[in-house]
Amino acid sequence: MLNAASRPSFSLPMLVSGFVAVLVGYSSTGAIIYQVAQAAGASPAQTGGWLSVIGIAMGIASLALSLRYRMPVLAAWSTPGAALLATSFHGISINEAVGVFVFANLLIVLSGITGLFARLMNYIPQSLAAAMLAGILLRFGLQTFADLQTNFVLCGSMCFAWLMARRWLARYAILVTLLVGIVVAMGQNAIHFPAHSPGFSLPEAVMPHFTLTALIGIGLPYFLVTMASQNAPGIATLQAHGYTPPVSALMSWTGLIALLLSPFGGFSVCIAAITAAICMGDEVDPDPRRRWMASALAGLFYLLAGFSGALIGVLFSALPAVLIQALAGLALLATLGGSLQRALEKPAERDSALITFLITASGVSLLGIGSAFWGLVGGIIAHLLLTKRTA
Repeated sequence: MLNAASRPSFSLPMLVSGFVAVLVGYSSTGAIIYQVAQAAGASPAQTGGWLSVIGIAMGIASLALSLRYRMPVLAAWSTPGAALLATSFHGISINEAVGVFVFANLLIVLSGITGLFARLMNYIPQSLAAAMLAGILLRFGLQTFADLQTNFVLCGSMCFAWLMARRWLARYAILVTLLVGIVVAMGQNAIHFPAHSPGFSLPEAVMPHFTLTALIGIGLPYFLVTMASQNAPGIATLQAHGYTPPVSALMSWTGLIALLLSPFGGFSVCIAAITAAICMGDEVDPDPRRRWMASALAGLFYLLAGFSGALIGVLFSALPAVLIQALAGLALLATLGGSLQRALEKPAERDSALITFLITASGVSLLGIGSAFWGLVGGIIAHLLLTKRTA
């Protein structure tokens, strides 16, 4: 047996996990970034620059924070926040849109400096954090097998390959699954590359313009949605895997990176949840202390995507949706099982954990805030009431 000091600095499973995390991130929500730029009135050159800046921002944050804290800290843009921006920016200028970026990211930095967000997260029981993560991941697991009726050959081949690899090559199961999926998709002529691929676009700074209506009507809801629906699940994901993240520091650093890049289109830098979970499983490395290298490698892939003007994102979009969905679901299956186990292992907290899980898995959205936040709120209320009753 090799000890930790003599083992290689990184392994193939880490490389594959980092690649799959970026693959899932870009292919699932990369188009929303384009929609945000279009809604803000960005020119084609500015849109390309924004796509580049977002990739570079994710790469810098993932690589730097993983190296600094030796945890699998993966950055992501706020998908719920981006969806809110894409539907709210019509009728305002691009300068006002950048003003919204600056305002919201400044609020995130302040929440990190003051420590308010960290204190809030400390009051959340681990069982509820694990239940929320399980509720988020359930939809990915269900989609994997629902895709059997969409493309039985492709999805079925990937599921069978995953099972066989889990039996004999557990650490390489996702790599085998990805390769089988690509081969089958090529046989079906289901991989379609765009006629024109974008190159690197030099980011162009835009002077922010602040209006009270845009800051209150868009900026404040965007900040709340980002913290509740992206950063809170991201921190909970790290905690559910046994890590103790420096919450205030992570909020401060990610918010600061986004704040500095806001004039160039860097609208969001957050803590990833779903894609980060891909870098935290036992398949990545048996030793949890070494899994940070997977997220650091993901940071390198993000940098490549940024410097290529989102070329990697375009390549990802050439793959069929069934392949991406099946790959994500299978990659997260072990994490889903572990989260359910941690959520239900304490009988006294089981009811509140189940409430958190079910509300999160329902996909309900209230007041523009996603189900992960409301699942956590419902679970905390149930936990307080049931704990008080038991006492």
